[in-house]
Amino acid sequence: MSFTPGNGISNEVSSNREISIEVSRRTLPSLSSVCLRSWCVPLLLTIYSAAAASIRFFRLLRTTNCVVTGFLVSLLHFWPVIFHPAMRRGVSWKVRHKDEGRRQCEGAVSRWTAKMGCVTQTYLPCVVLLLCALSLLSYMREEKHIHLAQLNVSTLRSSFPLVGWRSSSAVRTVHWPPPPERSNGYLVVRCNGGLNQQRSAICNAVLAARIMNATLVVPELDTNSFWHDRSGFSGIYDVDHFITSLAKDVKIVKRLPYFLVNRRRKRRLKPIQMIPPRNALPDWYISVALKKMREHRAVYLSPFAHRLAEDLDNPEYQRLRCRVNFHALRFREDVMNLSSSIVSRLRSGGHFLSIHLRFEMDMLAFAGCVDIFTPEEQKILLKYRKENFAEKTLISSERRMIGKCPLTPEEVGLILRSLGFDKSTRLYLAAGEIFGGERVLQPLRSLFPRLENHTSMATSTELQKFSSEGRGLIGPAVDYMVCLLSDVFIPTYDGPSNFANNLMGHRLYYGFRKTIRPDRKALAPLFLAREAGVIEKEAFEMKVREAMGGSWLSGLQRRVPPESFYTNPWPECFCKPHARMQAHRCPNPEHILAQDDGDDNSSDIAA
Repeated sequence: MSFTPGNGISNEVSSNREISIEVSRRTLPSLSSVCLRSWCVPLLLTIYSAAAASIRFFRLLRTTNCVVTGFLVSLLHFWPVIFHPAMRRGVSWKVRHKDEGRRQCEGAVSRWTAKMGCVTQTYLPCVVLLLCALSLLSYMREEKHIHLAQLNVSTLRSSFPLVGWRSSSAVRTVHWPPPPERSNGYLVVRCNGGLNQQRSAICNAVLAARIMNATLVVPELDTNSFWHDRSGFSGIYDVDHFITSLAKDVKIVKRLPYFLVNRRRKRRLKPIQMIPPRNALPDWYISVALKKMREHRAVYLSPFAHRLAEDLDNPEYQRLRCRVNFHALRFREDVMNLSSSIVSRLRSGGHFLSIHLRFEMDMLAFAGCVDIFTPEEQKILLKYRKENFAEKTLISSERRMIGKCPLTPEEVGLILRSLGFDKSTRLYLAAGEIFGGERVLQPLRSLFPRLENHTSMATSTELQKFSSEGRGLIGPAVDYMVCLLSDVFIPTYDGPSNFANNLMGHRLYYGFRKTIRPDRKALAPLFLAREAGVIEKEAFEMKVREAMGGSWLSGLQRRVPPESFYTNPWPECFCKPHARMQAHRCPNPEHILAQDDGDDNSSDIAA
């Protein structure tokens, strides 16, 4: 075999090049798989974060921040491939021995891959998520400020979209037979309290009669209430409409019947009086009251405010309450006509807002809010509280800070101004006798000169009806109807206020009309800061808009305890034609109750 000089050296170099190429080709796929595994998850995370940041209006700045962050993270994931000197040389490595080359290449790759893979797979995805989340939160906060700063008053005046739901209190089950000809006896109730407390008691009385299979006598109304109304049920409500509209649910008579004592003498049936427990369950009426009714043929329940539990599992019971509250209880024709006339006069000047200003002496004394009044007025409130309420130590400033005090007229005006309502806005004030008189009302009147009430909007002839002897509930009844038909309703104190609670539910049932419920607890520090002079006007208005951000009540919201059923009768008294749940589907079309179309004819609306 011939020997060629240098042949062995050239063969060795050639072999080493082949080895280096082989090592490179075997190592690169390993690197690619490692890098692929390390950057896939952060890259998808980056895409997701960028999409989340740009989901509204595709703001370029927020999107760019997340995309650039994701690009840098992906670049760091490729660090072993791009920046390591061994990998930059790639297939041009020149080594003298294949073992040395393999150790150098694989050792460097493994060290960098292990270090960078650990960092990128553990920490960098968290960094990406944190940066993008902060960017998104900043964007949402900025959008909230922009939305509140550009609040459109016209959107507050419009009704909430129905989203497929409609009001319906019609029976939806076949297990609801009409009342039998012969009942178990007669039920008489005395509804104490003001107009709206009496209203909820009437609804409970109808339901109690249905539960006991009793004949209901038209309820008695309290004549010793604050309003001193002696006209009774027939002086406020349409009795005939009340009886006929509930004929398929409960048998109702105007008075207790007579019975024969002997052939020549007859006497009116005398019921036995009982005091039902507060928020009694239906079982009490079946086991206790019904037993007495069968013994004496008639029972008289007094007092009857809040004497039947509101939260009942039977949806048909709740729908019966809605039929009574929103359809059967219709005010007398003279009350409806007077209300319609006032609404028409208010509408002639455009949209109007109604405010239930709970600022009477009894409410202020009950809440313990006295420090905003003069020393003489404080003495009057404290004396009234001592004479009419249980003794309890209340610190006025603390009560105000936790939102337990009614809003003052000035605070109501400041809220409306912060929301964008100007001096041209017409306000209708539904209230009793304001404690402090015109001195307290003057700040609100200076902010909104077009401040009206049923006295200022009625003619001299109509005013005589308000001042009629023994008909003190005419004024609250008219206020109720005007507030029901207003564009926006604002209750200033929805704690023990049955007027506000019933109106919110009634407005929801008829047309999803908007209601603004101020968050008194969130607003209290702002009013105190303004009084102390430590906040500028622009900052104050912005903070008020932020505090009022979740105060709109205009659509369907799930009822949350202790919220009253009369405030929010959803979902029992609403239906959806093509709902997935059978319980939410509307009954036959002929039984669906027509929904108010939002016109001004109050006579078409059951008050």
